[in-house]
Amino acid sequence: MEFDKRFWQSKYEAAQTGWDAGAITTPLQEYIDQLEDTTLEILIPGCGNGYEAEYLHTKGFMVTVVDLVSAPLQNLKRRCPDFPADRMIQDNFFSLTGAYDLILEQTFLSALPPVWRNRYASQMHNLLAEGGKLVGVLFGVEMNTHVPPFGGSIVEYQHLFTKYFTINVLAPCYNSIAPRQGTEVFIHLTKKQLKH
Repeated sequence: MEFDKRFWQSKYEAAQTGWDAGAITTPLQEYIDQLEDTTLEILIPGCGNGYEAEYLHTKGFMVTVVDLVSAPLQNLKRRCPDFPADRMIQDNFFSLTGAYDLILEQTFLSALPPVWRNRYASQMHNLLAEGGKLVGVLFGVEMNTHVPPFGGSIVEYQHLFTKYFTINVLAPCYNSIAPRQGTEVFIHLTKKQLKH
């Protein structure tokens, strides 16, 4: 099955968005709450309905969101009419360019076919500025094998990220929302300088 634009747009149109928590979740909210530098360039790829982006925006941060389809971006715009249009990008994550200080991950990896994971790690590395950070939540349990969400394990993620990042935190999430207790892994990674 192709997990393309049509696939994801149809999920929103049919309201088959079981992954949507309806609000920012605790792990990312608590992380954002300790950020002080509002000049950070922040990216949220595969942003979905963009609750994290809305939260950051209301706190005065500069945040760019990207999603493959228009429906969630329109939902974000409805809730947050003053969100800058030029920071709302409908595109494929792998086509993005830029240099961000911080990329927030809210289970976006689980939407991508597992065979794309090394490509994902490489693109995250490419999109981060020197010393930039990749922070957020991944699913840390086995899930579906043929349709998203695709799960994973701490061991797999260690292997995936070690080449590109210094791992500051890669551990079971202690503050997941109730429906996700015991299923999430929190990551806090810093971009490595790769030797050529």
